[in-house]
Amino acid sequence: MMFYNLISKHKRDKFLGANLSENLREQHSRRSMRVIKGDTVRILRGEYVGIEGKVEKVNTVRSTLSIEGVQREKIRGGNVKVQIHGSNVQIISLNTDDEYRMKGTKKTKNKNRTVKKEKETKKSIAKTTEIVKGEEM
Repeated sequence: MMFYNLISKHKRDKFLGANLSENLREQHSRRSMRVIKGDTVRILRGEYVGIEGKVEKVNTVRSTLSIEGVQREKIRGGNVKVQIHGSNVQIISLNTDDEYRMKGTKKTKNKNRTVKKEKETKKSIAKTTEIVKGEEM
């Protein structure tokens, strides 16, 4: 296990980031987020490619996730959860229970409209200054 024990916990949490699906990127105006328990993810790499499931457990020390339905059989019998690295998954739906997490990802649908209004006001100010200059001459 490399150097994970030497890194403080709040910095280790950054290793658990995963990219968002296309519709979540548009909704939240972000490319990636930290994976937490309760998120639904799709596996993009490895033996279990294409499997979707909810995150059951997050291991910050090894930056791995335990996902529902991702298991393998032991030689002696029984099933074991397979740990998937956070970089090999994509978040499909977010767990919205955490208010602090959702505060930073407010839905911004009217973002372009405010920019257009600012541009219109600049144009209208320029026109009014031209009119005022024309009257002074």
